[in-house]
Parts: sequence; C-alpha cells; structure tokens
Amino acid sequence: MLTVSRSLALSASVAALFIATTTCAQQSPFSGSVSAPGEPAMEGVVVSAKKEGSIVTVSVVSDDKGHFAFPSGRLEPGKYTISIRAIGYELDGARSLDIGASGATQEIKLRKTRNLAAQLTNSEWMQSVPGPDDMRAALLDCQTCHTLERVFRSTYDSDGFTQVLTRMANYASESFWMKPQTRPVNRASNPEQFRKMADYIASFNLSAQETWSYPIKTLPRITGRGTRVIVTEYDLPRRTIQPHDVVIDKDGVAWYSDFGDQMIGKFDPKSLQHTEIRIPLAVPGRPTGSLDLELTRDGKFLVGMMNQGAIGQYDPKANEWKIWEMPPEFNKDNIQLNQVTINHHIDGKIWTNTNDGTGNVYRLDVNTGKYELFQPLKMLPGGPAANAIYQISPDSQNNGWLAEFRNNYIGRIDAKTGETKFYPVPTEKSRNRRGRMDEQDRFWFAEYRGNKVAMFDTRSLEIKEWPMASPWSAPYDLVADKSGDIWSAGMATDRVTRVVQRTGETIEYQLPKPTNVRRVVVDDAGGKPVFWTGSNHGASIVKVEPLD
Repeated sequence: MLTVSRSLALSASVAALFIATTTCAQQSPFSGSVSAPGEPAMEGVVVSAKKEGSIVTVSVVSDDKGHFAFPSGRLEPGKYTISIRAIGYELDGARSLDIGASGATQEIKLRKTRNLAAQLTNSEWMQSVPGPDDMRAALLDCQTCHTLERVFRSTYDSDGFTQVLTRMANYASESFWMKPQTRPVNRASNPEQFRKMADYIASFNLSAQETWSYPIKTLPRITGRGTRVIVTEYDLPRRTIQPHDVVIDKDGVAWYSDFGDQMIGKFDPKSLQHTEIRIPLAVPGRPTGSLDLELTRDGKFLVGMMNQGAIGQYDPKANEWKIWEMPPEFNKDNIQLNQVTINHHIDGKIWTNTNDGTGNVYRLDVNTGKYELFQPLKMLPGGPAANAIYQISPDSQNNGWLAEFRNNYIGRIDAKTGETKFYPVPTEKSRNRRGRMDEQDRFWFAEYRGNKVAMFDTRSLEIKEWPMASPWSAPYDLVADKSGDIWSAGMATDRVTRVVQRTGETIEYQLPKPTNVRRVVVDDAGGKPVFWTGSNHGASIVKVEPLD
C-alpha cells in the first residue's frame, strides 16, 4: 500500500511529466503523423517545411510510431510549403500549411507514387541494372555531371550513345548538366573507344523497349537512430553555383569553393548573408572553377584552381589574393590542379596534384614561387596509364600521402628525399578518393568503388576498413570527429553515414533532396557533431544535426 507521502510524490511526478510533455508538444511549431493505405504509422519519412519567400528548408524524420515534430525555434509563424521524401510514395493532400503563433499539427497522408523512376537514387539504379560489376561501376562516373536517371531514361541506341559519350568525354571536370564547359584539349578523338560502354547502356535503357525489363530495386527507409535528426538546407542565389568543398570557420561561417565558376563563397547561417569573392583568372579562355578549399592555421584559404594551372591564397582580413601560377613547362592546356595541402608552415612547401592523365605531383615553394615535379606513378604496374592520383594529404612532417584512384594503393612521397612508396589497400579496385590526415598521422580516406571508408595508420602501416550501410553508396570523402565517429556520405545514395567506432554501429541519415555530395566536414566545437556539405548539383549548403 502506498503511503500518503509516496502517493502525493507519485501524483506530483505524473503531473510534472504531463506538464513537460504538454509543454514540449506546445513548443513544437509543427508536428503530426504520417500514414498511407496499409501502413498506418510510417517510420523514416522525411518531412520538410520551407517558408514562403525563404531560402531555408528544415526537415525532420518520422519515428517508429509515424510521429514527427519540428524543434522549437526552427519554424517561425507564416505560410509554408510542405514536402516529403519516402521512396515509392508521394503526398496525398495539401502541400501548404499556415503555422500560427501556437504552432500547427497535421496528419500527413501519402499514396503510392505513379512515377517510381523519378524518385530513385543513383544507388538504386545501380542496384537494379543488370550486368557485370565492372560495367556497372563505370556508370558511377556519369553522376559527376548528372543523375543516372538520365542514362536509364535515354533512348539512344549504341551508335547514338557512342557519339554522346564522345561529346561528354570532352567536357571539363567542372561541368554539370546546367553548365557544361569544354576541355581545351580533345581527349576523345576516337569515338569507337566508347563502343563497349555504348553497347552496354543500349542494352538496359529505353532505346529498344517501352519500359525497363528488369526489376527496380529500392533501399529501405531509414529506421531507429537515423530518424533522430534535423536537416537544414540553405539555397544559394544562383542555380548554377556548385558548392564543392565546404569549410566551417571558427565563427561558424560556411565557406565553399565553386566548382564551375571563378569564385569562392561565404555564407553565414545565422544572418543568411551570402558573399562571393572572385578568384583572379590565371589563364583566360580555359575552364573555370576550383576544387579543394583549405583553411590554414593563420586564417587564410588555399584553393586548387583546376584548369587555371595555379594555386590561390585568399586573405579574408586584407581581402587580397595571391596566385602562384605554374611555369610554362608544366602549365599545359590539359593541366588540372585539384588538391592543395596546408602544412607549409613546416618547410614552406605546398603539395598539389594534377588530373591530366600524367599522375604528376608538384610541390610549390611559397617563398620562391617555384614548382617541383614528382612522378610517383611510374613505379606502379602499368604506370600513369593504369593508375591515377586523386588526393594528396600532408602528415606531421609534410610528407605527401597519396590516394590512388583507379586501383587500390596508398602512396607516400618523402618530403626530404623524394622517395616514393606504395601500400596496397585490402579491397581490390577500391578507387580511393578524398581523405585527410589527422593529428596522429592517420590517413582517413573514402573507397569510392570499394563502398567503404578506411583509415591507414602511417606509423604502424595498418589499414582498417568499414563498409558503407547501403550498396553502391560511392563515398567521396570522410572525416572522423573528436569522439572517433566516422562521417561520410554516399555520392549515390543521398544519405549521410555515421560509423560509431566504439560500438560498431552504422547509422544512416536520409537527405531530403537529391544531393551530389563531395567534400564533407564535421563541426563538433559545440559538443554534438554537426555535419556539413554542399549540394554540388543542387546549389545549396546542407547542415545535418543528429539529436543523439
């Protein structure tokens, strides 16, 4: 039997819980549930709200009871457009909502979509298409410029696609479907080199059939911890802006490299103020755009200027650029300087690499402006013709570490002797892409083709690998936060992946829109990790905030 004091304490606790629950519900500016015929409580549905006239879209995900709730302070009163993302479903009802001072609730009804193909991610197309893995893997290169839906819906036969592939091969890497740029050097003079791929595409597209003859495979919706997240998207002012690399400075301001234009951008998520800073042209007439953007310890930005054949340094305080152009003997029309390193405080040297088919690596002396040439791929089987370098990262001694992109090697160039060594990654054809070195000289890198993220301890020479949760994710980059969690994103899945090393758990967070993810960054200065990236084809900055 309960005593009076215990009974009163219990009643008080129940009342407090009721008040807290009610207050929490009142604090949410928009909450409700999601259902569809045959599924009264839909988990893993992304619910998005965008205020009329705003550049900000906020999204949450429904839980295992089908409930969703936007946190307090994220949606102010006004008229909103509501959208959802759930593979195989679309909204069946109003797409607008008025949120008043006391908030709003809504039961969101969904129905089966009549156009499933329009919802498929690149990963789902890759899972669905028949054929050997090596041919399917070649399709991953198409998503650099556009979604795979365009390939699958195409009606070109083999002859037609031979010509299409020839044309596309002569587009610069900075191109995408809204803004193609032509390479200054013809890299596809023989169309028949694309015949095998053209035959393959014609075997599965709509050139000889009204619909696809193979089953369409979809990923399951997100469940569990993956539903506990807030995603915020900030639209940039022009649809053709390509925010390739995003960097967060000490004030929480997002800076980005524009992959297709001669700019870097600055965006303040608090004030929503956007600024563009023009990069001086080094070689007029060549394709424009930059790739790697790095923040140095003295608060300056280094930029890999791609086809411009130069490295740029921007000083925000002085609002000044310094450009180090390559000398004429290196600066040919097919040059493409992608990456830059930031440990030049050690010896005054910046490493960079080129994606021009040579596999050359260069080292810039910032004091003299002279470039030094290294040719590491000559020591690998097949040489530069069979191998390529994507990433170069510096360790604590400013040695250059290389991620080899066609096969499965990690390389090292000794900063003092120039000696080069390569180490094989366990996964064959891993196609190692972007990565970075941590303070313990561990090189973290993404296995784009291997569908894994990995860490190479450059001191013990041990390699660890973690598989992505979804097949054909095509991770481009990764970063480890201060707690040891590994963060990446599928360039093909529109999903952010988090590997919790201490438990082995892998969590996926669904992004609200198709998001061509490249460089990723985690800001955990505030305690909880906050994931940032750019939507390279969607002209937006994306912030992902896990709630646990």
